[in-house]
Amino acid sequence: MYALSSQKKYWTFKTEQELAELRLAQNIRFIAKHGAGMTVKQKLAHFLSADEERQLLKQYESHMKEFCKKFEPPMPKYVVGTAFHYFKRFYLNNSAMDYHPKEILATCIYLACKVEEFNVSIAQFVANTKGDRVKAMDIILSNELLLMQELNYYLTIHNPMRPIEGFLIDIKTRCNMKNPDRLRPWIEDFIDKTFLTDVPLMYAPAQIALAAVLHAASKEQENLDSYVTESLFGSAKDKLPVLIEAVRRVRSLVNNTKLPTKELFRFLDKKLEKCRNQENNPDSQIYKQRMKKMYEDEDDLDAMGSSFHMNVSDASLEVSQLNTTNPANMTLD
Repeated sequence: MYALSSQKKYWTFKTEQELAELRLAQNIRFIAKHGAGMTVKQKLAHFLSADEERQLLKQYESHMKEFCKKFEPPMPKYVVGTAFHYFKRFYLNNSAMDYHPKEILATCIYLACKVEEFNVSIAQFVANTKGDRVKAMDIILSNELLLMQELNYYLTIHNPMRPIEGFLIDIKTRCNMKNPDRLRPWIEDFIDKTFLTDVPLMYAPAQIALAAVLHAASKEQENLDSYVTESLFGSAKDKLPVLIEAVRRVRSLVNNTKLPTKELFRFLDKKLEKCRNQENNPDSQIYKQRMKKMYEDEDDLDAMGSSFHMNVSDASLEVSQLNTTNPANMTLD
C-alpha cells in the first residue's frame, strides 16, 4: 500500500520549493568541491547553475521517454514510471555534473526492468541503443550498484496505472458514460507528460490517476463532477477540498511544463562536458588511472590469498573493459 510505503515516507515531497532546495544544495556542494580557487565569475562561466542542471535533466527525461516508447519488446507503462522515479530520485542526491545523465538514465531503465520483472537480458536491452553496445553494457552494469545505493535500496514504486484501471472499472459500473475506454489515449498522454514534471515526487498515485481521468473526460466533453463528489466522496466530503486542490495542481504542472530549446540544450550539454567530474568520466585519463590502481590493489590482495586457489581472471577481464568505456558513444535509439 502506498500509504505505508517507503515512497510516501521518504520520497514524497510537499512543495516544489522543497525539491528546488535539495537540487540547489547538490549544485552548491559540487561547485564548492570542484571550484576551489575560482572567482565567482569563473564559477558562473564554468559550472552549470542549479537552474541549468534542471533544464538539462528535463531534456534528458524527454530522451528517456522516447527511448522507452521505441523499446523492443514494448515496455509496459509501469516499468517506464518506475524508471522515471529512479532518475528523479537520483538527481535529488547528486549533481548532473558528477554523474552524466546519459549514463544514469540507461541504468535507471535497466534496473526498472529488473525490479518490475520485465524480463529482458542486458544484451536485449543494449540492442535498443546506438553506438558501441559493449561499452553501453559496461556503463549500465558499472552504475547499477551506485544507483541502488543512491536510492537507499528503496526500489518498490507505486505508479498510477493500477488506480487508473480501478477508476475506469468504477466509471463503467457507476456512471452513464458510454465506452469509458475511449478515455485511454488521453489518459496515457497525460501520464507521459507527468514524467517530465515533478508530479511523481509530490502526489499520490491515486491523485495522479484521478487527474489523468478527469483530464481525459474533459477532452471527450464528459463531466465527471458528480461521480467524484457523490460516488467517490459522498461519505467523506471533508476530504474533497484537499483532493480537488491536488488534482488542480497536478493538471496545472502538466499543462505548464516546457522543455528547453534545442539550442539551449546543445549549449548546456557542451558546458556539462567541460565541467563534469572527470573522476566519473570513463573516457578520462583520471578515471582510467583510478580504475587501474584499484585493479592493481585487487591483484595484490589476490596474490596474498593465492593459497585459496581463487581464479579471478574472468572477472578481471570483464571489469578491465570499463577502462575504455566512452559514454559519448552510447546513444539512445
